[in-house]
Amino acid sequence: MRFADTDAYGHVNNAAFAEYAEVARLDFTSCLGKAARMLILSSLSIDFRRQVSFGELLHVETWVERLGRTSITLSQTVHGDNKLAADIRSVIVHFDYATGEPRELTSEIRDAMAPFKKKGD
Repeated sequence: MRFADTDAYGHVNNAAFAEYAEVARLDFTSCLGKAARMLILSSLSIDFRRQVSFGELLHVETWVERLGRTSITLSQTVHGDNKLAADIRSVIVHFDYATGEPRELTSEIRDAMAPFKKKGD
């Protein structure tokens, strides 16, 4: 958390949650190596559960909710001082920059993401 993430009351601004999700998402997908550069964000939704104040210890958990044909749906939770602050869902798409179109997930991407899918999902 940065001081700039907060408002005049010392609460974390809602836009900062998108940045926290992005940092965690990029860290999470780094296991894909160069293939991670072929993933683009197509959707992001945030459900805020409580305010977070400056100085709280932040933690973001990330897991695979769904593997689609061309996309990966990720779920994330943001905790401040070990209390749920936000639920986040994002969809990232395997993208071909040459054609400007989505492309099917490779078996390497599927294999790398499979261990991060929650059991029972």
